[in-house]
Amino acid sequence: MSLRLLGYIELPKHTKEGGFDHAAVHHPSSRLFVAHTSNDSIDVIESASDRFLRSIPGLKGVAGLLVSDERDLLFTANRAENTISIFTASKEKELVRLSVGIRPNGLAFAASRGLLLVANVGDPEIRDSSTLSLVDVGQKAVGGTVVLPGRPRWAVFDDSRATFYVNIADPPLIVGLAAENPLEITQTFEIPAKGPHGLDLDPRGRQLFCACDEGKLVAVSLDSGEIRSVMDLSGGPDVVYFNTALGHVYVAVGARGVIEVFDSKRMKLLERTPTEPGAHTLAFNRQKNKVYAFLPATHQAAVYQDERHRES
Repeated sequence: MSLRLLGYIELPKHTKEGGFDHAAVHHPSSRLFVAHTSNDSIDVIESASDRFLRSIPGLKGVAGLLVSDERDLLFTANRAENTISIFTASKEKELVRLSVGIRPNGLAFAASRGLLLVANVGDPEIRDSSTLSLVDVGQKAVGGTVVLPGRPRWAVFDDSRATFYVNIADPPLIVGLAAENPLEITQTFEIPAKGPHGLDLDPRGRQLFCACDEGKLVAVSLDSGEIRSVMDLSGGPDVVYFNTALGHVYVAVGARGVIEVFDSKRMKLLERTPTEPGAHTLAFNRQKNKVYAFLPATHQAAVYQDERHRES
């Protein structure tokens, strides 16, 4: 086995429907932040000892969440009020809250440029409302908007190419935008499965891992745009994380209540680890090789230690 269960962390109970959403680790402080959407708050976990610390309230419909270790920043997408918040990660102090597009969700950050990309889901009743907002973090201002060909999901930033990549649910695409000119879509990759959802980057292997609602994990070459592999999943996925050190891809399949672990070189399924039905979101501590699954029915985080998979 690759994922070994270490235990569970009790988190605050939900105050309404919504559960948990995106999560990320601030490695310098070993703090894990998870969007507790149903509570309009962020739950803070001490990742070294795996204990709940506190909640940061007042973030209506918080869904997207991203951390920058380089800049000591925490970003949240507050979907119910069409805003994003920027915090210092180590002090958990909110610096600014800015209005963006309709129903912000996906986030990606170019730390060297201080540029935050916000993927706004939009409203199907409002034309051209699926957009990207470009935020100048230093100026604490929105610098521009890009209209997308469809509803966006998650986003990532590739430092080596200084390019943002964004999943589009329908039509099934990944679009690329250069950080030096982020108001223009410069690349479009067609994805051979419905509903691109979770997205992560393999910087050494020069590929993107795209988990699709149709139940497929797609590997896309960043250099050629070719589809390298299409792997079957056991159900509709959400969050994807890539472990560079071990070459493992973790996919949260909420409908089945499992984490599916793939070998990124062979694109082979290594194991299917049970979590809990509805557990669609993960976090990954790359320094500790720990994977966290957030369990909405029992208000907990399950903690796993990843160990290099041994072939039988």
